[in-house]
Amino acid sequence: QVQLVESGGGLVQAGGSLGLSCAASGRTFSNYAMGWFRQAPGKEREFVASISSSGVATYNADSVKGRFTISRDKAKNTVYLQMNSLKPEDTAVYYCAASRTAGVVTTTSGYTYWGPGTQVTVSS
Repeated sequence: QVQLVESGGGLVQAGGSLGLSCAASGRTFSNYAMGWFRQAPGKEREFVASISSSGVATYNADSVKGRFTISRDKAKNTVYLQMNSLKPEDTAVYYCAASRTAGVVTTTSGYTYWGPGTQVTVSS
């Protein structure tokens, strides 16, 4: 069992930056690939970024490439999402997720554990 808790959400103006954190507890964090997803009102949950269990491989959705960076700190059992050049369309609830596989995973079905989410609102 893995427990995930996101933090760092909030309100930011367009063009600004925000950093999200996801603290993991429970089973060995380093064995899991991690991901970030987001869900805007009335829309399906969509993939944002993923990082492999080793931390070597990462993959971002096209919509956030060049703006968002995913990273992980195994010593702190934490995964991060640094978001720069934020746009109003980035407004959503952001979820952290853990996958039992080692490589990057881009689908919601590939993740077993989910955090409760944190709200990010980007004003224009």
